[in-house]
Amino acid sequence: MTQAEGMSLIHEAIYDGRLFYIDKLTPMGANIIMCDPHRVIVMGPTPLVGKKLESPDLRAGMALVLAGLAAPGKTTIDNIYQIERGYGNVVERLKKLGAKIEKIAE
Repeated sequence: MTQAEGMSLIHEAIYDGRLFYIDKLTPMGANIIMCDPHRVIVMGPTPLVGKKLESPDLRAGMALVLAGLAAPGKTTIDNIYQIERGYGNVVERLKKLGAKIEKIAE
């Protein structure tokens, strides 16, 4: 939603705290306001910049991957275990879509 025109409301009706990862998107340049544990407002489009991040969980991790792909510059995401477990062959699949992405060993 950071790249969509206008204001978007995202409402997570089931899990408290699922949207807490947005604090990782704001240093990238995202314009996001947390209303409460279930709702955030995203204003866009905003240019994002690459950053070094850490994935807190599966869904937030994939959101960070997508934000990193949208951002010019280099984005590095640590703690990718859940992303790889939840999205099989994610690097290869994203490469087939044209993404410039690679998994690096530490």
